[in-house]
Amino acid sequence: MAYSENMTGPEREVGEFLSSLGVWWKYEHPLFVYDDNERPRIWAPDFFLPKLGIYIEVCGTYRTDYDYRERIYDKNVSKIIFVHYYKEEEKWRTFLVQRLLDIQLKRLQDTKYVIDLAVQMGIKVQIV
Repeated sequence: MAYSENMTGPEREVGEFLSSLGVWWKYEHPLFVYDDNERPRIWAPDFFLPKLGIYIEVCGTYRTDYDYRERIYDKNVSKIIFVHYYKEEEKWRTFLVQRLLDIQLKRLQDTKYVIDLAVQMGIKVQIV
């Protein structure tokens, strides 16, 4: 969790919030993506949460084309949360925690499905 002098005010605030929750994060962790023309690119979403495998993009202004970014991330990355800080200055914390919870609950459902399949096949499942 290293703060960077390149962080914007909203990015710093999101980093501080994640730290207050005890969530380990990396700032601008490089990510390989393909753009709309299938060209390889290296992007750096604002935050990566290694223990959760989730990226966060802090949307600090209405002037940036976040629809394009979201489309590219959806195509390449399974889990990214767009925090529209400029739209939701008072609500972004609740939104972020709710999205993290939604993603983790979906993962638990998927895990339960695989465990149920294994049990149906007679495979011994041990949860540690």
